[in-house]
Amino acid sequence: MLAFLGQAAAAGADSTAVNITDADFWNGVLTYLRDKGPDLGLRVLGAILIFWIGRLVAGKVRDGMKKVMVSRNTDASLAGFVSSLAYFAIIAFTVIAVVGQFGVETASLIAILGAAGFAVGMALQGTLANFASGVMILLFRPFKAGDFIEAAGVKGVVKEIQVFSTTVATPDNIRITVPNGALFGGTIQNYNGYETRRVDMVMGIGYDSDIGKAMEIIRGLLDADTRVLKDPAHTVAVAELADSSVNIVVRPWVNAADYWAVMFDFYKNCKEAFDEAGIEIPFPQTVVHMQKTSD
Repeated sequence: MLAFLGQAAAAGADSTAVNITDADFWNGVLTYLRDKGPDLGLRVLGAILIFWIGRLVAGKVRDGMKKVMVSRNTDASLAGFVSSLAYFAIIAFTVIAVVGQFGVETASLIAILGAAGFAVGMALQGTLANFASGVMILLFRPFKAGDFIEAAGVKGVVKEIQVFSTTVATPDNIRITVPNGALFGGTIQNYNGYETRRVDMVMGIGYDSDIGKAMEIIRGLLDADTRVLKDPAHTVAVAELADSSVNIVVRPWVNAADYWAVMFDFYKNCKEAFDEAGIEIPFPQTVVHMQKTSD
């Protein structure tokens, strides 16, 4: 039919061509429909059926994937994104199959789409790397919202994890958006990764002070603090004979949420207890000996 219409258009454009009357035109149309109509109708019905089945399958796959991922505690945003990606991928293959019903060479079409996809991928390789890293973060969960982390030169509380970037609030409440590629590609320190943490502190006392009494005071403060865990047991030991002080390491175990509070309270209480017991907390100093010489 397309060939017939093309001949008719060419004939109409060329004044020397044979005149085709309306009757000839419609006779040609009817002849084409009589010869090709049944096959064309079957192709149209087949295309409609393929598209309907494709949409049905795509919807079922999308809903099924989202349900399974959510049931496995996968992040909701990742579950929605991946399931939608699967849906559109199936729809794309369905459209290619529909076009193939009308005799279009699908191999060439797939090659063109593949080349276009490769070009887009090369142009957006940084963005795709961030996307891949975001998927890995959401799947393996090296950290979650609310964790205090140090990574990619940033230290703060994770506020939001998205597919391409992660939002972190610094201790002084500055909002920082970090690309996921920078996060997942380096070392991540998650201070909330475990339920308990060890508080590492050092108390320095003067060389003239009673070491045993100082350690007894420190142990008493730790035992009196209900936030300090009994298991694992805390450590109190002389670690160094420094230039101006005897340094005693203090290492109690606490729940991660109590880390800073225990540290701040201990330093305050220990200073007050040392002052009351007459134990000196020295500061760096230099002793200069002067010798008088006669001329």
